[in-house]
Amino acid sequence: MDAMSHSAPLTEELRTVDRKLLLAMRGGDAIGVGELTDILGVTATAIRQRIERLLELGLIDREKLVAGRGRPTYKYFLTVAGHSAAGANPVELADSMWREILLIEDQPVRRQVLSGVASRLGKKFAAEMGTDGDTNESLESRITRLSEVMTARHMVTVVTQTGELPVLDIGACPYPSLTGTTDDRAMCRLEEEMISEALGTPVHLSSCRLDGDSCCQFSAAGSQSDTAESSAATDKA
Repeated sequence: MDAMSHSAPLTEELRTVDRKLLLAMRGGDAIGVGELTDILGVTATAIRQRIERLLELGLIDREKLVAGRGRPTYKYFLTVAGHSAAGANPVELADSMWREILLIEDQPVRRQVLSGVASRLGKKFAAEMGTDGDTNESLESRITRLSEVMTARHMVTVVTQTGELPVLDIGACPYPSLTGTTDDRAMCRLEEEMISEALGTPVHLSSCRLDGDSCCQFSAAGSQSDTAESSAATDKA
């Protein structure tokens, strides 16, 4: 097998034509260019162009077919990431799961579940930042890296300065369809914990769009007064 290793996360939107090719490969068996040409009704050149893009993204892999002399031929199959990219949109599932979490009446259990989700998301961001919780890098550098990762996920972010410390400004709620499902600011607290995990440094929500502010601001947590301000911002109904 001529495996091609790609570990970079997929941060760009798939083209419609590329998604069609992935869907055509979901059967599980390795498939050749000729078969894909017949299925999709396009030229072999167009198929090869799509294949090159998807190989580069790590969504498909290939195996070499050895059949005597001459130019080698290949068959292609979906990687784990490819199966994920070709699957159904998980938005409805995420929305349903979020609503069920909010219905948990046992507050400690609910809090534990939300913290677990925040931690998992934060660690994922940290891995994409290339820090994995390493706090030796300056806070400003880590916040800048996080802003870049979040922007690549279509989150509107910018790094500003308040006094001597950098601040992460989020211009629009990252998960707007979920934010409005509750009045207790559960999503605000989740984002606060998620960003803290990603940076390896506690942060607090110092400004919030739900309170009429121009953006949501996440600042490095410091004094007890900061903590009190954070609680007031996230607990306000």
